[in-house]
Amino acid sequence: MLAPGSTIGILGGGQLGRMMAICAVNLGYRCIGYAPEGDNVADLVCAEFFSNRWDDSEALADFATRCDVVTWEFENVPVSVLGTFDAKCLHPTRIGLETAQDRLKEKRFVEQLGGRPAPYMAIDTRADLVGAVERIGAPGILKTRRDGYDGKGQWRIASPRDVEALPPLAQPAIYEGFVEFEAEFSVILVRGQDGEIRFWDSTRNEHDSGILARSLLPAGTTIEAQVEEARALARQVADAMRYVGVLTLEFFATANGPVFNEMAPRVHNSGHWTIEGAATSQFENHIRAVAGLPLGDTRTVATRVVMENLIGNQVEGAQHTLTDSDVHLHLYGKRSIRAGRKMGHVTRLERA
Repeated sequence: MLAPGSTIGILGGGQLGRMMAICAVNLGYRCIGYAPEGDNVADLVCAEFFSNRWDDSEALADFATRCDVVTWEFENVPVSVLGTFDAKCLHPTRIGLETAQDRLKEKRFVEQLGGRPAPYMAIDTRADLVGAVERIGAPGILKTRRDGYDGKGQWRIASPRDVEALPPLAQPAIYEGFVEFEAEFSVILVRGQDGEIRFWDSTRNEHDSGILARSLLPAGTTIEAQVEEARALARQVADAMRYVGVLTLEFFATANGPVFNEMAPRVHNSGHWTIEGAATSQFENHIRAVAGLPLGDTRTVATRVVMENLIGNQVEGAQHTLTDSDVHLHLYGKRSIRAGRKMGHVTRLERA
């Protein structure tokens, strides 16, 4: 159990790290962050922040000496960076990052545990893609195996003719067949150092241009009927990786049950509602887990919850929402507004 006053290091400087650091400070810890120079909004709430490149071994070594525990806030931290830290002080485990960074590895890992992803094939050449479209069919989606989030690094293939119009592949990819689904949902869990697992209620997630627009509770009967099966897979994934912290798996709710989409080895946008809508938020429980503290209650404390992202210029005038007593506004402090950029979120609660 990490003593009060200890230092938690956070790799990454975005809003997820910011919200984790706020919870850590409330629990009596000191947070320091590390991320390459940029609009690192977590630095506003960290006691110290390293704005250094991921390949700056001297800065990383200095950062490591100041940390009692190290975690991360996004899955694109280079795996090579993790070698700087004592594995006993690194949560989650290295395998979580390695698996989630590669869509092909991720799907194979889940399949080995009995999960069911969309039909897929590895793509290294245009000939591979032609063969995949012939075998799996179209429509489908071509995705880069690495990087890519919020709809980036993805191309819709509506018919075989679309393959001819694509530019040359710059990196390995994966082709996924289209899934007929009724809704999308997340399973978010927290796993403690002792192996205890707790789940939050699953939200219905609505996307716009590949970016999460809103999460809703109750999620509806279709999702509710498939949550237990999805949770069983998520538990297997967390246990297989000996995971510590918050882990998210995203699913399609289909006529034949839940189909696995992807995982995130971190706190997740679709769990932002837990800050006000659950007894213990995903951010606090992540800090509890990595610090070896008892996990908090994950029950929902409202009858209805709607979390809406403020994307791009939607943030303008957002403070006017505070006239509604049921609204909770979170602005991330980002300095520049860009289309598709998450600037904050609003959570609306209804209580019985």
